[in-house]
Amino acid sequence: MEATRYFGPVAMAMAAYDRGDPHRIGHFLKVAGFCGIIAAEENLDLEQQALIEVAALTHDIGIRNSLRQYQSAAAPYQEALGPPEAEQMLTGLGLPKPMIERICWLIGHHHQVDSIQGIDHQILVEADFLVNAAEGKMERPAILHTRERLFQTRTGRALLNQEFALDE
Repeated sequence: MEATRYFGPVAMAMAAYDRGDPHRIGHFLKVAGFCGIIAAEENLDLEQQALIEVAALTHDIGIRNSLRQYQSAAAPYQEALGPPEAEQMLTGLGLPKPMIERICWLIGHHHQVDSIQGIDHQILVEADFLVNAAEGKMERPAILHTRERLFQTRTGRALLNQEFALDE
């Protein structure tokens, strides 16, 4: 399976995984969409774009087991329980091992915004914030604060500014 062909099979596998939960399915699809836009506009190569999009599709895969085991979707539980679940799914779909390893690392660190490690991590964090801020109806001052603290890509900042009609 070549890099550009991963999105559909992973999206369908995640939709089946989160069957009956339209909020979660919508969330990961929106995050993946923002990741794809940011990665393309920041001129990442197709392989990096594919990795980021698959990471976006699977970034919250740990929530279900977190809720089951801890009755909580808190970040540490998601980040601990998500990578093994994603590894099993992605291995079954035939993704290359190095790609799976990086995706699992990203899943295990996607809430760790104070220690960004790599452009893929940066893009995933920005895209997840773009969606979470809208879904959570975040207040403007908090969005502005986060923009200054977190957003590093030109495209991520532009999308945030457009989405929330922020003045630079």
